[in-house]
Amino acid sequence: MSNKPSILLVEDEENLHEALKLNLELEGYEITSSFTGSEALQKIQSEYFDLIILDVMLPDVDGISITETIRVQNNQVPILILSAKNTSSDRVLGLKKGADDYLTKPFNLEELLLRVMKLIEKNKKMQDKDSVGDTYQFGGHTIDFNAQEAVTKERRTHSA
Repeated sequence: MSNKPSILLVEDEENLHEALKLNLELEGYEITSSFTGSEALQKIQSEYFDLIILDVMLPDVDGISITETIRVQNNQVPILILSAKNTSSDRVLGLKKGADDYLTKPFNLEELLLRVMKLIEKNKKMQDKDSVGDTYQFGGHTIDFNAQEAVTKERRTHSA
């Protein structure tokens, strides 16, 4: 099992897909490719990703519908939409439906890589916050969340 961040890249334009895949791999990411919306949805059901890079205009299921489906399932994976649709109403729709970021084509590669890095870092921090652990210690005091009790530095126990 690799500890590289994993990205699902959903883009049907083959040359762009290959260029993105290569550049992301050079940055140290593990890339899973998908060229259609339905294929992407299947992969999202069966694998964990640190980020999804998603084109809007795909054969079969479009990127906005995929974003909605992911959010309805309460999956909080970061989603970066890449789209040729560049009106403000397109961007607003993508963000309203649950995308974390929206970048229009053509885009600056360095900007894309920075946004990818930021979204993955933010996701990791959120996950770390969610998993505080079973016990927490500070100033000689201990809180045991499973047992729902606190032990003071004087060794007095308090239960919830």
